[in-house]
Amino acid sequence: MFIHWGAYSVGARGEWMANRQRIPFDEYRQKYAENFHAENYDPVRWAELAVAAGMRYAVLTARHHDGFALWPTETSEFHAGAIGPKRDLVEPYVEAFRSAGLKVGLYFSPADWYHPDYPGAYFRDWPAPGDWKDAEARERFIAYYRAQLRELLTGYGKIDYLWYDGCIPNDLQCPEANEEALRLQPQLLINERNGAPSHVHISEQAIRAADSGQLWEACMTLNDNWGYHSGDANWKNPRQVAQMLTETAASEGNLLLNIGPRADGAIPSASEEILHAVGDWLKRNGESIYGSERSGLSWINSGRATVKGNHVYLHLWNDTGGEFCYAEIKNRALSAKLLDGGMPVDFEQIGERLFLRNLPNPQRDPIATTVAIEVEGTPEPITAQTTFWIPGEHAD
Repeated sequence: MFIHWGAYSVGARGEWMANRQRIPFDEYRQKYAENFHAENYDPVRWAELAVAAGMRYAVLTARHHDGFALWPTETSEFHAGAIGPKRDLVEPYVEAFRSAGLKVGLYFSPADWYHPDYPGAYFRDWPAPGDWKDAEARERFIAYYRAQLRELLTGYGKIDYLWYDGCIPNDLQCPEANEEALRLQPQLLINERNGAPSHVHISEQAIRAADSGQLWEACMTLNDNWGYHSGDANWKNPRQVAQMLTETAASEGNLLLNIGPRADGAIPSASEEILHAVGDWLKRNGESIYGSERSGLSWINSGRATVKGNHVYLHLWNDTGGEFCYAEIKNRALSAKLLDGGMPVDFEQIGERLFLRNLPNPQRDPIATTVAIEVEGTPEPITAQTTFWIPGEHAD
């Protein structure tokens, strides 16, 4: 669960509102930060939703590019302890998610649009290294954000994941910050956006797998915005979320799926409904996702396959007419069954083609029917995919 939440949630126009609308700091503070009260903030309920959705970890935006910290930082006066909620919002999040058995992550943006030493708030791309006022301003700014990181990594117990964003201009990246983070929390995982040392590769708003052996995640929104946007009703349906999940799992990745709570802390009902539906599907079919391995099996028009051990899990999105020919597996098939309920599926392997018969028609599951196929040995494709082309997308 990715959680974008902050003073921008009051404006209900996404997390980049201050930059896109060129809002002066005093206006942003008075109109948005001071009206960010978080009166219905219930991180226990957030954690319960994450568990119900089948999630295993969460990442909260401790501080976004607007510079408003969700904890009472000693480095500035622009924080939730002094303005708006007038309390620490990070601590109850960490406690609630840790108590729910979830790994705890914190998003942190070194960028800070309104800080006097930052190159500026309204760049339409990002600042360049030459946009600093001078070398001293850059050094002061790096010291400032490193002090904030130190507070986050010493004040809240074990943190499992540090999720960097906004590490631009490039000379804002600071290996010493990462090295210090790992001294403070040796078990910490760090994404790659603030340079080395790091552990997790990020694919944002797209599913592009990292090389084999590299930890990676696809971070995606449920609609078209990260922060709460009251006018954005372009929600992905549960089936689309499950498709994203199987796509990442097929390449041994994780899906970091975003919610944007309202300013009061309530989660939009559409987000809750989608996550509950996906969570219900995972209760029936999670064996095919958790612990999955890089498959090497190519795309098909009707579904996606994940693999684990000597099993291929074929997720069928479309009605099959009761029979389906799967011509991807080089191995000899030993058995086939519906993962939900365990009903045996008749199959016949003729040469390179595996015919699955007596499949539900129409499909019983509105998201996908998953067929667990046990094979002899480690699943291998008949023919390896050698290009990057997949339907609907042309990758560079």
